[in-house]
Amino acid sequence: MHDPKDNSKTAIINEINALLADHFALYIKTKNFHWHVTGPRFRDLHLLFDEQAIEIQGQIDAIGERARKMGGDTLTSIGSVVQHTQIKDQDNASLAAEDMIAELRDDNTKLVARLKSMKPLADEAGDNATDGLIDDWTDMAEERVWFLNSLLK
Repeated sequence: MHDPKDNSKTAIINEINALLADHFALYIKTKNFHWHVTGPRFRDLHLLFDEQAIEIQGQIDAIGERARKMGGDTLTSIGSVVQHTQIKDQDNASLAAEDMIAELRDDNTKLVARLKSMKPLADEAGDNATDGLIDDWTDMAEERVWFLNSLLK
């Protein structure tokens, strides 16, 4: 007989990998903006973007290891990141600082939405560990949204 938890476990592993892809893509974009920001707020934004990139990078290993602990595979290449992320590339190295801030805010908002949509999947899979991590990761992403949004007011 088929265990329905297998389907819910597969669903949460798939979302964990999508979350992992989002973190890789958001890390690269945040570092891109850290390197290319210019203007009167250069120093503050350069440092903020770096702090946020470090936080995002710090979550990548835990996310990948969560998929492995559950018996799943993780992303294996840049191509798999591209295939699974909702974060769009930004190749414009001369983007205005305010546009960088708004784009990172919007991307982190997408990340928050993905995280919140994962809660019921973790519950269906009976995955308390992922459920708790989602809370922590959501709090961090919401703080990034708050900081970035506050800069635009």
